[in-house]
Amino acid sequence: MFRLEPRASAPLLWQVATPVLAVIATMIAGGILFAALGFDPVAAIRTIFLDPLFGPAASYSRPQLLVKAGPLILIACGLALGFRAGVWNIGAEGQYIIGAICGAAVALAAYPTDAFWIFPAMIMAGALGGWAWGMIPALLRNWFGASEILVSLMLVYVAQKIAAWMAFGPMKNPEGFNFPGSRNLQQYEPASNPELIAGTGLHWGVIAAGIALLVTWLVMSRHVLGFHIRTAGAAPRAARFAGVRPERLVALCLGVSGALAGLAGLFEVAGPAGQITESFGSGYGFTAIIVAFLGRLHPLGILLAGLLMALTYIGGELAQLMLQLPAATVQVFQGMLLFFLLGFDVLTRYRIRRRRA
Repeated sequence: MFRLEPRASAPLLWQVATPVLAVIATMIAGGILFAALGFDPVAAIRTIFLDPLFGPAASYSRPQLLVKAGPLILIACGLALGFRAGVWNIGAEGQYIIGAICGAAVALAAYPTDAFWIFPAMIMAGALGGWAWGMIPALLRNWFGASEILVSLMLVYVAQKIAAWMAFGPMKNPEGFNFPGSRNLQQYEPASNPELIAGTGLHWGVIAAGIALLVTWLVMSRHVLGFHIRTAGAAPRAARFAGVRPERLVALCLGVSGALAGLAGLFEVAGPAGQITESFGSGYGFTAIIVAFLGRLHPLGILLAGLLMALTYIGGELAQLMLQLPAATVQVFQGMLLFFLLGFDVLTRYRIRRRRA
């Protein structure tokens, strides 16, 4: 018989190795699953992970990698700050949706004005909307001791209903032949978020994600706030003696993560998505949680994990088109990846010892 013995500290080797092992295990388990469903497992894995980069459609898929990775990285940077501090924002998807709605509202209110200030105002409105939605669980936790996990998660469903109401009501396109949805912001040049360099997928959201990565690294490694965040997550009681005020830290982490999620929603609705619809919200807020954990809450890891998860989105779409795989392929892969990551994390926290008789 065996038992788990807690480690005094997590070995660096295991911290780096477990995400890689989780990806490999996901590929193996995914191949077994595809074989059980009657598909060629090698072809399926190749289509998901290699064809977007080197396949016949790579000229289209490669730019999409940045388009998909941008919002994931932007949201994950905000989540990583909170997770480091032990503040669990599970509702980034709701903040993403509200940020998109607030940003789109500015554009639709200004339509058809042609002015330079519209897109900057949309950015501010998107960040402010996400921040406000993130502050709701922060205030409820600080004032009433409510769980930010449950509150932020429940607010996702509220945000989804608000998006549906907007698509059918206040934001409905009067020239849309009675179809639900707002005007297409891609067709409104002052409010659009186009590619900055044609054929690359680079837009303002990708640049914002890069800035967020840099700022996150600076804060966590070079600023006293990063020390407070790490201390609060590792030893909450010791953090109080170091001068950390938990209420302020909760508000800061949830507010910042909400603002970044709102920005991601704004860049998405002004760019790839184009409009507010009743089903706006692609699950980026939930997937970004996987990105943050897979990246070990470190900016470099988040960058690599964001690109990998974006690859699964694009590869999953190719697999549906070329191999007729089920539409849930991407969700299954992402779920297995999180499952194996958490499972292998046991090896970073515990040693496996033989139980003595």
